[in-house]
Amino acid sequence: MSGGIFDIIIEYINTVFLVFSVILFAMFTIMGYLSTRNAIHYRNKNSIGDLSKVMASPLAPTITIIAPAYNEGLTIVENIRSLLSLKYVNYEVMVVNDGSKDDTLEKMINAYHLEKIDRLIDPNWRSKPIRGIYKSKQPSFSKLTVVDKENGGKSDAINTGIYLSESKYVGCIDVDCLLRPDALLHVVKSFYQRSKKRVIAVGGVIRVANSCGISGGTLEEIRLPENWLAKFQLLEYTRSFLLGRMAWGRIDSLLIISGAFGFFDREIALAVGGYDTNTVGEDMEIIFRMRRYMHELKESYTIEYIPDPLCWTEVPEDLKIFVNQRDRWARGNLETLFKHKDMFFNSRFGRLGLVSYPYWFFYEWLAPLMEFFGFFTIILFWYLGILNWEFFVAITATIYMFSVMFSFYAILWDVYTYNEYKRTKDILTLMLCALIEPFVFHPIVVWSAVRGNYKKLFRVKSGWGSQVRKGFVKAT
Repeated sequence: MSGGIFDIIIEYINTVFLVFSVILFAMFTIMGYLSTRNAIHYRNKNSIGDLSKVMASPLAPTITIIAPAYNEGLTIVENIRSLLSLKYVNYEVMVVNDGSKDDTLEKMINAYHLEKIDRLIDPNWRSKPIRGIYKSKQPSFSKLTVVDKENGGKSDAINTGIYLSESKYVGCIDVDCLLRPDALLHVVKSFYQRSKKRVIAVGGVIRVANSCGISGGTLEEIRLPENWLAKFQLLEYTRSFLLGRMAWGRIDSLLIISGAFGFFDREIALAVGGYDTNTVGEDMEIIFRMRRYMHELKESYTIEYIPDPLCWTEVPEDLKIFVNQRDRWARGNLETLFKHKDMFFNSRFGRLGLVSYPYWFFYEWLAPLMEFFGFFTIILFWYLGILNWEFFVAITATIYMFSVMFSFYAILWDVYTYNEYKRTKDILTLMLCALIEPFVFHPIVVWSAVRGNYKKLFRVKSGWGSQVRKGFVKAT
């Protein structure tokens, strides 16, 4: 009797893993198809039209780029120089020094000849106290504004910038990011290319700048990262941004815009209260609230996604820093899903409630936990001598081949569309990464997600963490 029940439990577990795997295969296949359609549509749509007319027009909408900075003294001067060299007429660069303990503020003051100015500030605005606002004495740096405030975290710094901005649109980026000179032109076009829907936010692809040649704050030479951890992240970013988020953008169901490159309609961002300072997943959570807000108003809206390689950033090369980053992402994911749990399979939110939220719940949150506990289940079954080796080998081989094939497709599609890495050696290196990623890199990602969920579920105190910048390589 007990043996029969035990067999039923084993078959049930096998069935759950098989069904879960089949659904994931189907979803990733559909995502590949949708992202391809969307990329082709984007290229055809943007093959006509002259963006320089937008740049030259005095009627171009105003944009404020908000860049929070905390202990960024190593790269802050060059990063600001990059932001000041963008090809756009009506924009402001607002660097918010979030209580840095190093020489970040001093370097900005000296490099850009800043002096403190007087400005009225609403004392009731919800942010840490502002210690000073600085503008440059030189006309060539007139677009730069530096805000010095007490430390309150990234979200608090961005909210300060949103409040102080007077622009129609605000862009929230990481200060270590390098933007292509025409980045704002693409952003503005994305905000204005819709006639029947209000574009409330615009996101884009994040590229890996590690080992790339930088000169004068400008990306001069694109190179494959020398560090292997960075190589794996490059592959992951290519797969995630070029296929995953492009697919969600195709069906207007994107639920996250990367904090490294996100632009918002300031009116809507203020209406929802800005970023949530009580979560470490602020870039995802604000999109949930903005979408909910527009649904409640019953207004027609959309979120645009730009696949062009406009934003380049430095990714962690230290394993400990990387694990802390992914730990934080997992905690932010769980916080956001829990806060907006009423959207789960709620038809009132359309595709967001019926497709997007369930995907994030089952794949982004539940899948790493299933993988982690599934590993120990396999060890237990092997120890008890009840492991179905034929089923185990078959499903493991199928999952491995599918994941490699999906990564290969992302690499080759990137070559076909943008071809940033032109050396055959670089493409073969990325393919090698795809072959060994499931054994080397993916387990680290899973472990980081499990650790983050454990901290959140059992209320282990953990902050935002920090990333040590190595600085960009000088172009030769």
